[in-house]
Amino acid sequence: MPEDTSNLLIMQGISKAFPGVQALENVDFDLKPGEIHAVVGENGAGKSTLIKIITGVERPDRGQITLGDETIHVKSPQHAQTLGISTVYQEINLCDNLSVAENILLGREPRKFGRIDWRSMREQARQILLRLNVDIDVSLDLGEYSIAIKQMTAIARALEISSAKILILDEPTSSLDAHETENLFQVLRRLKEEGLGIIFITHFIDQIYEVTDRVTVLRNGKLVGTFETAVLPRLELIAHMIGRTLGDFNDMAQIKLKSGKHTEEKIILQARQFGRKGSIAPLDLDLYAGEVLGFAGLLGSGRTETANLLFGVDKPDEGTLSFAGSDVKNFSPADSIARGVAFCPEDRKADGIVDELTVRENIVLAVQSNRGWLRRLSRQQQYDLADKFIKMLNISTPSPDQAVKNLSGGNQQKVILARWLATNPQVLILDEPTRGIDIGAKAEIQKLVLELAEEGKACIFISSELDEVVRTSHRIIVLRDQEKVREFSDEVDEHTIMEAMAGSSDL
Repeated sequence: MPEDTSNLLIMQGISKAFPGVQALENVDFDLKPGEIHAVVGENGAGKSTLIKIITGVERPDRGQITLGDETIHVKSPQHAQTLGISTVYQEINLCDNLSVAENILLGREPRKFGRIDWRSMREQARQILLRLNVDIDVSLDLGEYSIAIKQMTAIARALEISSAKILILDEPTSSLDAHETENLFQVLRRLKEEGLGIIFITHFIDQIYEVTDRVTVLRNGKLVGTFETAVLPRLELIAHMIGRTLGDFNDMAQIKLKSGKHTEEKIILQARQFGRKGSIAPLDLDLYAGEVLGFAGLLGSGRTETANLLFGVDKPDEGTLSFAGSDVKNFSPADSIARGVAFCPEDRKADGIVDELTVRENIVLAVQSNRGWLRRLSRQQQYDLADKFIKMLNISTPSPDQAVKNLSGGNQQKVILARWLATNPQVLILDEPTRGIDIGAKAEIQKLVLELAEEGKACIFISSELDEVVRTSHRIIVLRDQEKVREFSDEVDEHTIMEAMAGSSDL
């Protein structure tokens, strides 16, 4: 970093609550000119809320923000831009049907005699991009160019729109390959040398250590700490992010996994060099009948992306997948359900329960979808199915006709499990099945997963809680930065998994 150590931005005691959620609680954050500062944390850590407060999307309930020597109250994203704060979001919000020059200078086009001066606009846009080491034909439609060029165009617009002092980048490398990422990092280093303060939101551990000067860790809406990147061991960073101390792991006893002791020595699901660019690097995977296969890794490591591929939410662009010995040719959720694969998604609110339907209607949804709407389940069949799984999973509800939105988080999660168990799947993919529910409900769901394995069903179990993965899984795959990096099928403890998650370069 440059020698100037004065603060460009200071946030003190920032708190923000939403109905039922304390998103941020007394958080401090500062940014220096000429620094790249990472903000990291798992889901629900408070990263997005912090950025929304900086950019005026949300207003804090308490706290003070200082920009330079002036206390500010950011009223809107437009106000933030006038203050010199610009943001480039993960989903690039530009117009593919307009030229690169138009995208950069939209709303601020140079004019001559009351009309747009197209020649001047193209030259001005070209000079802005040259600052970012990008030399392209700015008269072509943006849609003609790669994601990497679109990313640079978004940064160019952000810098131009406000004569930015602060640039916020939200997961800027999520869709870039290694070469494109390195080009972006060269640009960021150049902007840093010019004195720009850069806030870098990312889930990629390697990239934190490659390009950032400091890292602020948030967890459950609270500040864990701000650290100099160069002197923070990777293992310690991950321990801060997931909320476990190194001493906790050193004292833990080795846990013997039941590796190789499957109910059946039969591979149900097999992937070979199976992947999708921008989601997960090609990987090999075997899933046995009667086995719980755990996925461990930080948010953004590729856990959910792999689950989405295996279930057909996304389509692979390389590799092969076989189910029960037959090659899979058609990739869609409907095809997966027909094969006997079920998927409980990570976000039960957005992708799982249907709020306005009853418990009964939510439970029978997948069965009815698989049968087709011309072969409707009778009302009695629906009640029989719902009653069976309400009893089996001990779902606490006054009746099957209770609106599912009125149940607790744990009981909503059980309803989603019931929906998929009702299809009698051979493979069950569970993505964060115990997130946000109480300890008792967690234990019940973990016990259920092991009982299903004993019945011969195969399960992929994804959780950000390492003790849960270790306790529930027979084998564990570790993912890091969208790659499978290790597989454990013997004795393993949380400390060992954390080392694999962190990488071995400076442990």
